[in-house]
Amino acid sequence: MATILNGNKTALLVVDAQVGAMADVWDYPRIVQNIKTVVEKARKDGVPVIWVQHADTELVQDSADWQIVPELAPAEGEPRIYKNFNSSFEETPLEEVLAKLGVSHIVLVGACTNWCIRATAYGALDRGYDLTLVRDAHTTVDTVLKDGSKIAAKDIALDLNISMSWLNYPGRKNAAVAAVDLDFAKAL
Repeated sequence: MATILNGNKTALLVVDAQVGAMADVWDYPRIVQNIKTVVEKARKDGVPVIWVQHADTELVQDSADWQIVPELAPAEGEPRIYKNFNSSFEETPLEEVLAKLGVSHIVLVGACTNWCIRATAYGALDRGYDLTLVRDAHTTVDTVLKDGSKIAAKDIALDLNISMSWLNYPGRKNAAVAAVDLDFAKAL
């Protein structure tokens, strides 16, 4: 049986745009500028902006690497979600925050594409949210496999963009759009 949420509000979810998570990512300047553009659009349109920060043994909470990148800054009162797993939903209050805001549609940006962005995207769809991935506002690092072969970060991002454009969930909508084309008033 499909999970479909009631409501018609949208929120922007900025996932792991942290110093340590983004230190060596592909196309940092362009991606961060696109995230900044999307955050500014959300604020202008009165769309809630929710910041997610990951912590683990390599990204220690409250350390310099754990902080949001200097080009981005949460505004006073914008919710922050602290997580320890790839999905922003696992063992966090994210669903409660979204429910209080009446959100049924998530716009997603941040890092890292192949882990936390992918897990959060699928987690949102599995929980009944509509989802828009901003295709040029998420990034990751190249992945080197045990045999020495490499998957380029830009290909990882492209793969998720394609997936979010073609997935088909009952009663839900999903898309991948460019930051410049994102219109919160028209969302999906």
